[in-house]
Amino acid sequence: MPTERSGPAGSTGTAPLWWDTRASTSVPGGGDLPLRADVVVVGGGYTGLWTAYYLLRADPSLEVLVLEAEHVGFGASGRNGGWVSALWPVSPDTLAARYGREAALAQLAALRETVGEVGRVDAAEGLGSGFTRGGTLLVARTPAQEMRARAAAEDGAAWGDGTVWLGADEARERLDVTGLRGATFNPHCARVQPRDLADGLAAAVRRMGGVVLEGVRVGRAGDGVVVLEDGRRVGARAVVLATEGWTPQLPGHERAVVPVYSLMVATEPLSAAQWTRIGLAEREVFGDHGHVVIYGQRTVDDRIAFGGRGAPYHLGSAIRPAFDHEEAVFGALRRLLTHLLPALEGVRFTHAWGGPLGIARDWHPSVQWDPVTRTGRAGGYVGDGVAATNLAGRTLADLVLGRTSALTSLPWVGHRSPSWEPEPLRWLGVNAGLRAARLAAAEGGRTGRPSRLAPVLARLTGGH
Repeated sequence: MPTERSGPAGSTGTAPLWWDTRASTSVPGGGDLPLRADVVVVGGGYTGLWTAYYLLRADPSLEVLVLEAEHVGFGASGRNGGWVSALWPVSPDTLAARYGREAALAQLAALRETVGEVGRVDAAEGLGSGFTRGGTLLVARTPAQEMRARAAAEDGAAWGDGTVWLGADEARERLDVTGLRGATFNPHCARVQPRDLADGLAAAVRRMGGVVLEGVRVGRAGDGVVVLEDGRRVGARAVVLATEGWTPQLPGHERAVVPVYSLMVATEPLSAAQWTRIGLAEREVFGDHGHVVIYGQRTVDDRIAFGGRGAPYHLGSAIRPAFDHEEAVFGALRRLLTHLLPALEGVRFTHAWGGPLGIARDWHPSVQWDPVTRTGRAGGYVGDGVAATNLAGRTLADLVLGRTSALTSLPWVGHRSPSWEPEPLRWLGVNAGLRAARLAAAEGGRTGRPSRLAPVLARLTGGH
């Protein structure tokens, strides 16, 4: 079995590739804590940092304080697959049924524009994220996957989202995958190094006069006050909760989202000859049209980082360092990637890691703002948050500042997802959904037809 690096001593069980050589700036206790701030942001991931960035860009005189329990990018922001994409976990048809076609078109257009906005800020601020806009390639390797891929291309044409169908030969020019029948391609996606994006954003916020304190644990927040676990208090004119998968740990938010783990592996750097065989010359990110989510990218240092779902949900929305490591899932990811790309035969895998992402009961991300308590929050991105967090940050900045804009009129603003069921129903339902996805994938691969479990899977996953 190829060897992998162990995680550092402390709070993670495995070390994300993205954290290599990135020193934590975390100071236990957070250093000097102000007694008051205009805006206190709880969470030093993308949502919190983008919100702070756009608040300060709109009004440099604001006192903006970001509080992070570990280090910036500790959660999903520093562990993800690095897709800055216009993908959305809720289908356009579902959006249109809820809010109307024009609202759905506005949401999708805002997501596409957001990909470019992330690239613009990366260049303007020197974030150093490795932003490269190569698009998204989702391959089809079975008849059932091809049916879903062609339907996705037709749906994309109907909604103008840029998705096109590529035949096998054209798809193979981009990525030489075993058993390739074709693929969909969407240009609205870029690749980044996730931790570098988080670190670059934190540095930009600090340059603009914001305060980012790490190693500060919040016990509760809202109604103009943030109370730390050690009892210290910070007054605020506005509070923004940007805690994503960790949200259930805050009092009053226990059933807002569930933390579901996604795991990743990474290869050693590959040679130019290997890349000639594999493809991804434009730094496209890639996945497939299977029921179980997989995702990969060609990294800045020419590795493949590859991830997928499959790790179990833990009772009570528990998050533990040990949950980052599921050797059965890591092994399955290594085998699948090597099967997909025969050029990787014999390549050494150097990293394996994981972490939780937040899923709302209806799989619908949202931005919320209560003008009475002056408390805002955003999240529930279902793993599609690298771009959506930027859109959320811009929107929250407008809401905090009392500005009405095209962003504050988008349909995800004010959306209220149902609460998740109490335990143990939550544990049973989420894990049943994960198992149904695996069974549906196996059935489709075996029969070549759409799985009979697909309708059940849709109900368990909110019908997204």
